[in-house]
Amino acid sequence: MKGSLFLATSTDTKENLKPTKIWKCKNAECKAWVRDEFAATEQKCPICSGPMHRSMRHLPPVQNKAKSQPRKPKSDF
Repeated sequence: MKGSLFLATSTDTKENLKPTKIWKCKNAECKAWVRDEFAATEQKCPICSGPMHRSMRHLPPVQNKAKSQPRKPKSDF
């Protein structure tokens, strides 16, 4: 079939999602939200500077740590 496109089914994508705590902007016109683990201590919207409130979303997990890369031997410098 020419130009076919594989689309993931909704069950495939939903299996990878986990309930995640977020901070969501209270302003109805603003769509900003931040994962709880990345939120600042002062809960102000990063876009409109309005107040934010806690909420939940089903999101894919995030790896917080950078993967360690193998060290190059000193002879490569």
